[in-house]
Amino acid sequence: MKDTADFVHWFRSAAPYIHGFRGKTFVIAFGGELVADGGFVQLAHDVNLLNSLGVRLVLVHGVRPQVEARLTESGTAIRYVNGLRVTDDTALACVKEAAGTVRVEIEALLSLGLANTPMAGADIRVASGNFVTAQPLGVRDGIDLLHTGEVRKIDAAAIRRRLDQHDIVLLSPIGYSPTGEIFNLSLEDVATQAAVELAADKLIFLMNTEGVPDKGRAIHNALTVNEARQVLEKKTKKLPEDVAYYLPCAITACTGGVKRAHLISRHRDGALLSELFTREGVGTLVTPAPLETLRAATIDDVGGILGLIEPLEREGILVRRSRELLEMEVERFLVLESDGVVAGCAALYPFPEEKAAELACLAVAQDFRGRGFGDLLLAEAEKRGKKAGFRKLFVLTTRTEHWFEERGFVDSSPDHLPKKKQALYNYMRKSKVLQKTL
Repeated sequence: MKDTADFVHWFRSAAPYIHGFRGKTFVIAFGGELVADGGFVQLAHDVNLLNSLGVRLVLVHGVRPQVEARLTESGTAIRYVNGLRVTDDTALACVKEAAGTVRVEIEALLSLGLANTPMAGADIRVASGNFVTAQPLGVRDGIDLLHTGEVRKIDAAAIRRRLDQHDIVLLSPIGYSPTGEIFNLSLEDVATQAAVELAADKLIFLMNTEGVPDKGRAIHNALTVNEARQVLEKKTKKLPEDVAYYLPCAITACTGGVKRAHLISRHRDGALLSELFTREGVGTLVTPAPLETLRAATIDDVGGILGLIEPLEREGILVRRSRELLEMEVERFLVLESDGVVAGCAALYPFPEEKAAELACLAVAQDFRGRGFGDLLLAEAEKRGKKAGFRKLFVLTTRTEHWFEERGFVDSSPDHLPKKKQALYNYMRKSKVLQKTL
């Protein structure tokens, strides 16, 4: 029964993401290691699930290990300059062979339709082609990189046409010039430019590490673009190699119009689904701006506010408010929104004759507690109270007296409430009255 209850809770919590992702465009990038070690089989199942939910998918694969294996077999030297392969004629032949082989393997795995597997009845169509126009990188640090190139243009219109037909688009790290030349590209360059040109909703990198490291063994759960830049400035030499490659790409994507970039581990089974369908995620999320927004509530927030306060009303912590009352008083409310979800709320009721205001209905969703959201709401309420000319802020509470006292409120009594509030005071609840001078 507990397992069933946990599943139901998870499924309900995932429902907003399922609804929100339909019709959105995700670019998912992964190295050739994921194919070489057999990890793409599990990823194919998760890709199938996203595709069935209506997500528009562009997959970008790498071929580095496959190319190096072929170069080693032929006895050819492997040359890099600042992480970029020097692609001579022999290396280019290996790149073309490896890219073709990996592409076919991926298409085969996405075509699996065996009964009693996650791919049963998938009927996925994969589209690939010359969507990427490239140009040579030329000479870097005195070394001619030969057939190594960079993305010049992504044919976003052609990709969108295939996505409109419910195809999954597969991009290889190869580009073509208008003169018919072939260039070896990095998968992160292809993925980043594709995400920007498509104005993708998400760019997701599957890498060797769990995410962007923080202090100790912890990883950053979320970073803004500015915070990500600070990480690069402070820890460039200490960052794992793949993070040093992918984090700048995440920054470029987010500054170029991509709404979210995710850095997650390819080694964790189900990491893609865990990152996308849980609030905590399992990797590092990079966003153009902070995820949390504190703003005045609108009529569209009434449902979210009700979802926050109804559990507290059932416990007797808050006085019950009907939807009709909330709709009439919604202009009194502040909401703290986290990644599109109403995570907290508070209301400010003015009593201008006494130059006082009541702070009411301060609530934070269970999943967001412990992150300082209550303090943010209180600080904003105090700021708005001061701006409106109020000298005193008061609260009525039955359970959270100590929390308010720790933040500067002092005990008071119903006799010190504004006269209109005194007339409404419920002596059956015996709420504590606390006040704070603004």
